[in-house]
Amino acid sequence: MAIAERERTPVSTRAPLIELAGVEKVYRMGKLDYRALRGVDLSIGTGEMVAVVGPSGSGKTTILNLITGIDRPTAGAVTVDGQRLDEMSEEQLAVWRGANVGIIFQFFQLLPTLSALENAVLPLDFARRGSKRERFEHARHNLDLVGLGDKLDHLPAELSGGEQQRWRSRARSPPIRS
Repeated sequence: MAIAERERTPVSTRAPLIELAGVEKVYRMGKLDYRALRGVDLSIGTGEMVAVVGPSGSGKTTILNLITGIDRPTAGAVTVDGQRLDEMSEEQLAVWRGANVGIIFQFFQLLPTLSALENAVLPLDFARRGSKRERFEHARHNLDLVGLGDKLDHLPAELSGGEQQRWRSRARSPPIRS
Protein backbone atom coordinates (compact mmCIF):
# COMPACT_ATOMS: atom_id res chain seq x y z
CA MET A 1 0.00 0.00 0.00
CA ALA A 2 1.41 3.40 -0.95
CA ILE A 3 1.78 6.10 1.68
CA ALA A 4 -0.88 8.24 0.03
CA GLU A 5 -3.33 5.33 0.18
CA ARG A 6 -2.53 4.71 3.86
CA GLU A 7 -3.13 8.37 4.71
CA ARG A 8 -6.60 8.20 3.17
CA THR A 9 -7.50 5.08 5.16
CA PRO A 10 -9.68 5.98 8.14
CA VAL A 11 -8.02 5.30 11.50
CA SER A 12 -10.88 2.99 12.50
CA THR A 13 -9.96 0.44 9.81
CA ARG A 14 -6.32 0.13 10.91
CA ALA A 15 -5.13 -2.29 13.55
CA PRO A 16 -4.74 -0.50 16.88
CA LEU A 17 -1.24 0.56 17.92
CA ILE A 18 -1.98 -0.47 21.52
CA GLU A 19 -4.54 -3.04 22.52
CA LEU A 20 -5.38 -4.56 25.87
CA ALA A 21 -7.90 -7.42 25.77
CA GLY A 22 -9.41 -8.79 28.98
CA VAL A 23 -6.38 -7.63 30.97
CA GLU A 24 -6.25 -8.34 34.66
CA LYS A 25 -3.46 -7.65 37.12
CA VAL A 26 -3.33 -9.02 40.64
CA TYR A 27 -0.49 -8.11 43.01
CA ARG A 28 0.31 -10.52 45.83
CA MET A 29 0.84 -8.52 49.03
CA GLY A 30 1.82 -10.98 51.73
CA LYS A 31 -1.19 -13.24 52.19
CA LEU A 32 -3.53 -10.83 50.44
CA ASP A 33 -4.21 -10.28 46.76
CA TYR A 34 -4.72 -6.75 45.44
CA ARG A 35 -6.64 -6.65 42.16
CA ALA A 36 -5.33 -3.57 40.31
CA LEU A 37 -7.08 -4.27 36.97
CA ARG A 38 -10.21 -6.29 36.17
CA GLY A 39 -10.99 -7.22 32.57
CA VAL A 40 -9.61 -4.07 30.95
CA ASP A 41 -10.26 -3.69 27.23
CA LEU A 42 -8.47 -0.76 25.61
CA SER A 43 -7.69 0.13 22.01
CA ILE A 44 -5.55 3.10 20.99
CA GLY A 45 -4.95 3.93 17.34
CA THR A 46 -1.84 5.45 15.77
CA GLY A 47 -1.83 9.20 16.33
CA GLU A 48 -4.62 9.05 18.87
CA MET A 49 -4.10 11.04 22.09
CA VAL A 50 -5.24 9.44 25.31
CA ALA A 51 -5.17 10.63 28.92
CA VAL A 52 -5.13 8.04 31.69
CA VAL A 53 -6.80 9.59 34.72
CA GLY A 54 -8.18 8.36 38.01
CA PRO A 55 -7.64 8.38 41.73
CA SER A 56 -4.60 6.92 43.44
CA GLY A 57 -4.69 3.13 43.30
CA SER A 58 -7.02 2.94 40.29
CA GLY A 59 -4.48 1.19 38.02
CA LYS A 60 -3.04 4.06 35.91
CA THR A 61 0.60 3.14 36.52
CA THR A 62 -0.19 -0.56 36.16
CA ILE A 63 -1.65 0.05 32.68
CA LEU A 64 1.41 2.08 31.64
CA ASN A 65 3.75 -0.60 33.02
CA LEU A 66 1.92 -3.26 30.99
CA ILE A 67 2.00 -1.19 27.77
CA THR A 68 5.75 -0.55 28.16
CA GLY A 69 6.56 -4.17 29.00
CA ILE A 70 7.77 -3.35 32.51
CA ASP A 71 5.13 -5.61 34.04
CA ARG A 72 3.05 -8.58 32.89
CA PRO A 73 -0.69 -9.11 33.12
CA THR A 74 -2.09 -11.84 35.38
CA ALA A 75 -4.56 -12.56 32.57
CA GLY A 76 -5.41 -11.17 29.15
CA ALA A 77 -3.40 -9.95 26.17
CA VAL A 78 -1.23 -6.84 25.74
CA THR A 79 -0.42 -6.03 22.11
CA VAL A 80 1.72 -3.07 21.04
CA ASP A 81 2.35 -2.40 17.35
CA GLY A 82 1.28 -5.94 16.50
CA GLN A 83 3.55 -7.61 19.07
CA ARG A 84 2.14 -9.60 22.01
CA LEU A 85 4.13 -8.38 25.02
CA ASP A 86 2.50 -10.86 27.38
CA GLU A 87 3.98 -13.73 25.33
CA MET A 88 7.58 -12.42 25.29
CA SER A 89 10.36 -13.67 27.55
CA GLU A 90 12.08 -11.22 29.90
CA GLU A 91 15.04 -11.06 27.50
CA GLN A 92 12.78 -10.38 24.50
CA LEU A 93 10.98 -7.65 26.47
CA ALA A 94 14.27 -6.00 27.41
CA VAL A 95 15.34 -5.91 23.75
CA TRP A 96 11.88 -4.67 22.68
CA ARG A 97 11.88 -1.90 25.30
CA GLY A 98 15.38 -0.80 24.28
CA ALA A 99 14.33 -0.50 20.64
CA ASN A 100 10.78 0.82 20.99
CA VAL A 101 10.07 2.57 24.27
CA GLY A 102 11.24 5.78 25.88
CA ILE A 103 10.00 6.19 29.43
CA ILE A 104 10.15 9.34 31.53
CA PHE A 105 9.77 8.24 35.13
CA GLN A 106 8.38 10.53 37.80
CA PHE A 107 11.68 10.13 39.63
CA PHE A 108 14.56 10.91 37.33
CA GLN A 109 16.56 7.66 37.56
CA LEU A 110 19.87 9.43 36.88
CA LEU A 111 23.04 7.77 38.11
CA PRO A 112 24.52 10.22 40.62
CA THR A 113 28.19 9.52 39.81
CA LEU A 114 27.82 10.04 36.04
CA SER A 115 27.77 13.41 34.28
CA ALA A 116 24.72 14.59 32.37
CA LEU A 117 26.42 13.53 29.13
CA GLU A 118 27.36 10.09 30.48
CA ASN A 119 23.80 9.56 31.77
CA ALA A 120 22.46 10.52 28.31
CA VAL A 121 24.82 8.09 26.56
CA LEU A 122 24.06 5.15 28.88
CA PRO A 123 20.72 4.03 27.32
CA LEU A 124 22.31 4.21 23.87
CA ASP A 125 25.19 2.05 25.12
CA PHE A 126 22.75 -0.53 26.50
CA ALA A 127 20.83 -0.57 23.20
CA ARG A 128 24.13 -0.79 21.27
CA ARG A 129 23.01 2.01 18.97
CA GLY A 130 25.65 3.38 16.60
CA SER A 131 29.36 3.77 17.28
CA LYS A 132 30.68 5.23 20.53
CA ARG A 133 31.34 8.54 18.74
CA GLU A 134 27.80 8.60 17.28
CA ARG A 135 26.28 7.90 20.71
CA PHE A 136 28.17 10.80 22.29
CA GLU A 137 27.26 13.13 19.40
CA HIS A 138 23.61 12.09 19.65
CA ALA A 139 23.57 12.66 23.42
CA ARG A 140 25.25 16.08 23.08
CA HIS A 141 22.72 17.07 20.39
CA ASN A 142 19.76 16.04 22.56
CA LEU A 143 21.13 17.85 25.61
CA ASP A 144 21.62 20.96 23.42
CA LEU A 145 17.97 20.69 22.30
CA VAL A 146 16.75 21.00 25.88
CA GLY A 147 19.13 23.79 26.85
CA LEU A 148 21.64 21.68 28.74
CA GLY A 149 24.51 21.87 26.26
CA ASP A 150 26.51 23.97 28.70
CA LYS A 151 26.06 21.42 31.53
CA LEU A 152 27.41 18.26 29.88
CA ASP A 153 29.95 17.67 32.66
CA HIS A 154 27.54 18.43 35.54
CA LEU A 155 26.49 15.65 37.92
CA PRO A 156 22.73 15.18 38.52
CA ALA A 157 23.01 16.84 41.95
CA GLU A 158 24.29 19.95 40.16
CA LEU A 159 21.17 20.16 37.97
CA SER A 160 17.85 21.62 39.09
CA GLY A 161 14.75 19.43 39.17
CA GLY A 162 13.52 21.08 35.96
CA GLU A 163 16.87 20.49 34.25
CA GLN A 164 16.79 16.84 35.31
CA GLN A 165 13.25 16.50 33.90
CA ARG A 166 14.31 18.12 30.61
CA TRP A 167 17.27 15.74 30.49
CA ARG A 168 14.91 12.75 30.84
CA SER A 169 12.58 14.07 28.14
CA ARG A 170 15.27 13.84 25.44
CA ALA A 171 17.68 11.19 26.68
CA ARG A 172 16.41 8.45 24.36
CA SER A 173 14.56 10.23 21.60
CA PRO A 174 15.00 9.87 18.68
CA PRO A 175 17.09 6.69 18.69
CA ILE A 176 20.16 6.23 16.52
CA ARG A 177 19.35 3.71 13.79
CA SER A 178 22.06 1.22 12.94
